[in-house]
Amino acid sequence: MIERATPIDALSAPPAFEDLLRTAAEMDTPDGYKAELIRGKIVVSPFSRLRYSRPMRLLREQLQSHVPDGCFADTSPFLFRFPSAERGYGPDLYVAEEEAFEEDGLHADGAALSLVGEFTSVSTKDADWNEKLDVYGRLVPVYLVVDMQDSEITCFHDPSPHGYRARTTVSFGEPLRIPAPFDFTLDTAI
Repeated sequence: MIERATPIDALSAPPAFEDLLRTAAEMDTPDGYKAELIRGKIVVSPFSRLRYSRPMRLLREQLQSHVPDGCFADTSPFLFRFPSAERGYGPDLYVAEEEAFEEDGLHADGAALSLVGEFTSVSTKDADWNEKLDVYGRLVPVYLVVDMQDSEITCFHDPSPHGYRARTTVSFGEPLRIPAPFDFTLDTAI
């Protein structure tokens, strides 16, 4: 048998958004990794480092008593779909409508989110500050970027078709006002 390169038919168009979502859900990612759709591609990245657990838990606990009726705060890895942007993200922390998880599908509707929190890492910082900011800024009422490298938390709010209209950044340890629908002051001493 002669070894030689075998041409394959190139895709005439990129895979459809729903196909990418299905592929991401069916992937057998290694333990400790998650698959997201970033910039139209499936990106596999590690879950947050162990030292992120405490800040995630403390933030979730503070949020829990302020979530809107019919919602809950969690850190479980679920993929939320954003069809108009053809993206699917698995936020580190989120507040979502409970009914979004009553569907049979594998991906929750991004419109069910009232808050997303992303904890930056060296590998995810660019996507958290750029791509996700753009997508969340058109739909999600509150987006928290917990910058673990710079020890700051930024609260983006007031979404619009062009992205968030407002933002506040504080250093860890300073109080941070979380606007409606939460309306409380977050203790950032994490």
